[in-house]
Amino acid sequence: MPRIAVCLFMLLLVSAMRLNAQQWEVGAQLGASGYQGDLNQRNIFQVSGIAAGLSLKYNFNGYLSLKASYIRAQIEGADSTSKYKQQRDRNLSFFTPLNELSLVGEFNFFEYLPGDGIHRFTPFIYGGIAAVNYKPQAIYRGDTYDLAPLMTEGQAKPYKSTVLSIPIGAGIKYNFWRSVGLTFDIGYRTAMTDYLDDVSGYYAPRSVFNSQTAYDLSDRSVNKIGRPGTQRGDLRNFDTYMVYSIGITYTILNSKCYYR
Repeated sequence: MPRIAVCLFMLLLVSAMRLNAQQWEVGAQLGASGYQGDLNQRNIFQVSGIAAGLSLKYNFNGYLSLKASYIRAQIEGADSTSKYKQQRDRNLSFFTPLNELSLVGEFNFFEYLPGDGIHRFTPFIYGGIAAVNYKPQAIYRGDTYDLAPLMTEGQAKPYKSTVLSIPIGAGIKYNFWRSVGLTFDIGYRTAMTDYLDDVSGYYAPRSVFNSQTAYDLSDRSVNKIGRPGTQRGDLRNFDTYMVYSIGITYTILNSKCYYR
């Protein structure tokens, strides 16, 4: 678990305990995940895997909350599925699990008071900070390879496997029975790396690779079209990933809360 994410989680717990907590909320989410980057430059809504998560939230009042979440997701991409010939000729592919630990602030547009019986529905937005761990892999000639150690763009050293991420999103929530609620959430994350898919910049010369496998995974085109110095990725700074989820929440209410 990323060290910075653990620190953020502990900060949430300590801060909430000092505030004489009025109500806590725990939740679980299940849904789909997607990715946009060098192997999917245009379709922001493309789904490529499953996502699931757990959350712990402190509600300051009916409008503002602070939430710590853990999400496990899978993303992938393949040039072979593209409608563009240039990408099909490039023939790169990847898949990676994502492990994200986040701390976000959440704002409800309407007052939301579980157990109140009246203030039971609201749209909401959120934003915050996260740490995400990723491990891009590819299947080549029947075998699965971790791509980062192969330094497929001729890097001097492997890129970091854990980076910061900026989550933003929106959704709706509905308190349908006493302390139990449902949520629908669409979240968009900007990862502080361009290597979620192991693709970023330019093709490297054969001489910089320490194995034939690394060179072959760098350029998987049939006719080896990747000449040294030519463009391999889209040259953008960051990849992004998305999570679409449906969740169930349970709010722990004390005797001073909203039951009537």
